[in-house]
Amino acid sequence: MKNHAALTSSTTLNNGVNMPWLGLGVWESKEGGEVENAVLSAIEQGYRHIDTAAIYGNEAGVGKAIKDSGIAREELFITTKLWNARQGYESTLEAFEESRKKLGVDYVDLYLIHWPVAGKYLETWRAFEKLYKDGLVRAVGVSNFQPRHLQDVMDHYEVKPAVNQVEFHPYLTQRDLYTFCRQQGIQLEAWSPLMRGGDMLGHPLLQHLAGKYSKTPAQIVLRWDLDQEVVTIPKSVRAARILENAQVFDFHLSEEEIAQITALNQDRRSFEYDPDNVTFGLA
Repeated sequence: MKNHAALTSSTTLNNGVNMPWLGLGVWESKEGGEVENAVLSAIEQGYRHIDTAAIYGNEAGVGKAIKDSGIAREELFITTKLWNARQGYESTLEAFEESRKKLGVDYVDLYLIHWPVAGKYLETWRAFEKLYKDGLVRAVGVSNFQPRHLQDVMDHYEVKPAVNQVEFHPYLTQRDLYTFCRQQGIQLEAWSPLMRGGDMLGHPLLQHLAGKYSKTPAQIVLRWDLDQEVVTIPKSVRAARILENAQVFDFHLSEEEIAQITALNQDRRSFEYDPDNVTFGLA
């Protein structure tokens, strides 16, 4: 039960909505049985925060698992994202309705612009404001936005992004962005927090801390996120790993250890995608 209670612990977004600190990411989880089983397993283990996106192609599976779980809708926090090719005012409204129907929900808890497409994201944000004011979305935010993109949105619109979901891990700590978001009251959220299970987890510092706390290197990294007040959504389709990722609420890293992990930064992205030059996914 301890883990269940911890998994409902949440941050309060700048509009007063509560968002669980830890959730399940479903990127690369195949539509159908794979994503359905992953989401059901997570919910059974106490997760209440599920993160998907239109481009993942698995919103319907997420929706089926939500329905099959028997958990009341208001107890869940569901995020989805608008893909690049659908940006623009009318196309955003249409794309949202498609996502909502696939998910089988009356509203979405958090809707994100997936990438800052130049010349499009401001018009897109106008549609996001409408969805928010119409009550179809409880909070609106962005993904992969840099400070200049965030400032641009804030300069033009009344509703401030509630969340900025970005690649964030010990090899890509994005300190300027982290500081900017904290100063502006925008909740930072980490995608790919474990760097897709790459060589980072073998780093001697993470191995040492794992031994000290009787945790895995992955759990050390997720605790590093949480101790910096960064929401995190590790992905897995394996029940045992989904459970392991949630067992990070019974310890804290020291300020010195957080700083040591942060110092591992290499400005190293898992993907070639550049937030300042979004030319992909437009067709």
